Formats: sequence, structure tokens, C-alpha cells
Amino acid sequence: MSGGWWCAGVRWPEQVPELRWSRGGDRRVSVLAYGAGLGFRALGERHCVGARGNVCPLGAVVPGRSTGGRCAECARLDRAHSVAADTMADDPRTYRVYLAWFGPGMVKVGITGEERGAARLREQGAVVFSWLGRGPLMAARRTEEVLRAALGVPDRIPYARKRAVRGRLPVREERAAEVAELYARAARLEGGGWPESLERLPLEVVDQAELFGIDRTPVPVRSVRELVDGGVVAGRLVAAAGPDLHLAVDGVGVVVLDTRLITGWDLAALPAGAVSGEAASAGAVPAVAEGDVRVPLIDIGGGVQGGLF
Repeated sequence: MSGGWWCAGVRWPEQVPELRWSRGGDRRVSVLAYGAGLGFRALGERHCVGARGNVCPLGAVVPGRSTGGRCAECARLDRAHSVAADTMADDPRTYRVYLAWFGPGMVKVGITGEERGAARLREQGAVVFSWLGRGPLMAARRTEEVLRAALGVPDRIPYARKRAVRGRLPVREERAAEVAELYARAARLEGGGWPESLERLPLEVVDQAELFGIDRTPVPVRSVRELVDGGVVAGRLVAAAGPDLHLAVDGVGVVVLDTRLITGWDLAALPAGAVSGEAASAGAVPAVAEGDVRVPLIDIGGGVQGGLF
């Protein structure tokens, strides 16, 4: 995809991830499939993706390592109109409170609009989750606060921590047990701080490891640190979790591409072997191997840099 199309990140509206693209007011979607090749070359500079579906009025250039992909002004506007900002107390929609598990000792509480179903859990890369309750926005927010104060359950977990443990998870039964144990502790709070307007939902543990593909693929070894002008990322998609795409790359292993790092870039499609050496010498885009990465990488769980041009 090229010709002024910018990547707008990955979403999980259903059971498969989709890459979104924008060009002015136009939108497109690329459905991703495990086992398929994925390759692109970054062109030019990275620009702010705007806020709330609107184009950045400044056309600002943003840093390559930013996972937000927005300039300071657009980031402020986007945050001001989000549910997390608590500026929508009169929101009439129904919200759900969930418990999400990302690894041993990493369980968080969060809320999402009921009409979105489990999309938010897929977008966060939650390996296991269970619904806890449903009700008005402020009741859901109050439940988050109660669980943080009474049970020490966080509402945020740094994404680097999620990524570092994803390839070495305990068995399915152990994953479910940790969520069930926290659910039982939370249920005992009814009558002791639990908002009356929040309806508790029954425990139903959902394991998404198979959906993400992380239960049958090699452990990732490195992740993309940032894209650069002319940088190449190409490989075979073997798994995906949240914003992360796991690409099998020849001679390297499985490399994680955080799609939050590619928003705002103009990406040119790069099919493996699409251009011969003769054509490349004539000025066309050179061919790449079936798996090739020519952008800065870092080791997962560490800070060792590699994969530079």
C-alpha cells in the first residue's frame, strides 16, 4: 500500500487482526492472515495521525519511537475526549468491567463499552480475561477504584512487560486459575464498596492464546525499535497479540513489530522477490528475501540493539 496512504494501526473488531489505512478522509482495511507474508518499506517522515478521526492541522512530524504517534496538541485532544479522561459522566451507554491476565502476576482491571464486546481485550493482548460486571460508566469507574484500593489490582501494565513474558506462559489451567482467584476476591467486595448500580456477571474465563497464535509459535527474540526512512520490514506472520505482529524472519527468528510504531508512516508494499536485480539497478525498489529486517531492533526483555542498516 503506497501513494500517500498512511498506516493507522491494528484493530481487532472480530477474531482476526486488521491493519487500517488512511489518506485524507479515505479509509481502507487490510485483513491479516497467519502464515501469509507481510512486507513494506517506510518512506519519508513519520507524521502525526491526528485526533478523533481528524487530520492533524499542523501536519506535524513525530518521533519514530513514539507509540502514540501524535503531536502534543493532538494527543491532548484525543485524551480529553476519551473514556479514561472521566469527562463523560453523563454517557448513557452501558460499560463492562473486566479482569485481564497477561502473564504470571500480571492481572489488571479495566472497562470497555458493552457494544464493543471483547475487542478491547484483543487490542490489549490479554491472554486470558473474564467479565466482572456491567452498568453505567461511573459505576464501572468506581469499581476500578475499589479493586485498586482493596485488592491492589492495577489498571495499567507496561506493554514491555506483557511482551517479555508472552512467549513463556504457564499452561492453560494455571492461567485460568489466576483469573478465577481474583474474580472470587472481587466478588466478595459486594456490599462493601461495590457500586449498587453495577451488575456482577458470572465468571467465564476466556483464553485467547490460540486466537493470537502464541501457543504454537517460537518464542520471539527481538522487537522493532523504530522505523526509519527507507527501512524494510518483511517476514511471515505467525502470531499477533494486541498491537504486536510476530514475524518469522530468515536468519533472525521471530521478530515483534509493534504496529503503534508504524502509524503515520507512508508504507510501500514490498512483496518478496517482486523486483529483479536488473530492475533494481534501473531505479525500481530492490527485492528482499522472504524475511528481511533493515530497521533498528532490540532484544525482548533487554536493551541490546541490532538489525541496523
